[in-house]
Parts: sequence; C-alpha cells; structure tokens
Amino acid sequence: MPDEVCIPVSSEIDIVTARQKGRELSARLGFSNTELTLIATAISEVTRNIVEYAKRGELCLNIVQQGNKRGIVVIASDKGPGIPSIKLAMQDGYSTGHSLGLGLPGAKRLMDEFEIISEVGKGTKVTMKKWVQSNVR
Repeated sequence: MPDEVCIPVSSEIDIVTARQKGRELSARLGFSNTELTLIATAISEVTRNIVEYAKRGELCLNIVQQGNKRGIVVIASDKGPGIPSIKLAMQDGYSTGHSLGLGLPGAKRLMDEFEIISEVGKGTKVTMKKWVQSNVR
C-alpha cells in the first residue's frame, strides 16, 4: 500500500472501503488496536457526511511526518452544499439529518488535530490528524 491513498466517496460501500484503507495505513505506522478503531470511526463519520449531504466527494489518507512525529492525515472533501454554521455543526447534539449529531464533534474528539473549512454552495473540507504515541514516558 502506498503512503497516500485517495478513495472516491459516493455510497455506503465507499465508507467501508475508506475505513479499511485507513486501518491498513494506520497499522503500518504502529498505532494500537484501540487507536486503529478510533481512526476508522472518525473516517466513517466524515465519509458518511459526504454521502449523506454532498452525495459525492473524496477521502485521502496520507502518512505524515513532522519532526520526530509520525502519523496519519485524513482529508475528506466535497463540492456539496457546504455548512452554513460550522460553530453550530460542531456542537454536540446538533444535527440537520435527524441523527444523534455526533459526527463532526465526535470525529474531532477521536483525532489529535481537526480543521474544517466550508463555504455554502461550494463544499466542505475536513482535515484530521492522529499522531503515533511513543512508548517513552
């Protein structure tokens, strides 16, 4: 598997594929089984949003290194309707899709870094990073 993988997202099957590829790439970095589950869950949340709200988009996974830190960066992007209020969308319990509203705030809690850029009528880009924790304490 290369250090970068991009998956076109337009259906439930693509969500499963994105989760699997995210787990595979993250496992190469040495994440624990628990961390693999957290990463896969965050990937599920952002790809599900693409399918539900934008209908199609792309999820890219990359191995990243900053200094002595190694990790995975997940970028979910679409050209969908955009998010009118990111502040509101990031509140626990808020949902426009009649769900529990755990998607974006939940994904943010699961990852180490989280950024969302969205413009109404132009689309949304979510960038998340998870760093491999060293065993040295």
